[in-house]
Amino acid sequence: MRFTVAIDGPAAAGKGTISARVAAHFGFAHLDTGLIYRATGARVLAGEAPVSAAESLNPDDLARSDLRTAEVAQSASKVAAIPEVRAALVAFQKRFARREGGAVLDGRDIGTVICQEAEVKLFVTASDMVRAERRFLELSSKGHDVTREGVLHDLRERDKRDSEREAAPMVPAQDAVLLDTSELSIEEAVRQAIATVRDAMPKPGH
Repeated sequence: MRFTVAIDGPAAAGKGTISARVAAHFGFAHLDTGLIYRATGARVLAGEAPVSAAESLNPDDLARSDLRTAEVAQSASKVAAIPEVRAALVAFQKRFARREGGAVLDGRDIGTVICQEAEVKLFVTASDMVRAERRFLELSSKGHDVTREGVLHDLRERDKRDSEREAAPMVPAQDAVLLDTSELSIEEAVRQAIATVRDAMPKPGH
């Protein structure tokens, strides 16, 4: 069976956790597409040219332990705005999406660019303040020296860049189901996402 779930949304809205849990629930493969861009961004920080970094990306790059830092996130957002970088990574994502057995992909342009024919599209969002607090607590717990004000500023800058870029801006697909997690626990958000996917799956005998 080929069945694609596309989950988009801004940073710290919960889409990564929701995507992983949905994939585990249905036994689908999961790809955090942000890691592809973060891994490219990390190689650019190390001195590589963006396009060659994207074209030579390998699975080991996605397993690096430093991909969640704020510095790498900013670099990832910048390289993602380069059309040649996006082109080098789009084909990989499209192949993953139509793999046998089902796939969940999460990112910023999955429903609008990568998987326009996805059987399910979700756009996971939350208010700026809620997302900034979540990211602040996450980074603080890992020992990063950050402030709430700094995290909020970085988050808003990244949102602005991601939503205004010429190549594949971050916007909800017209047929995406909006999932606002501002007032939801992660369990409630996952439950709603699973219900949406289940409703779209082919029924036995059809």
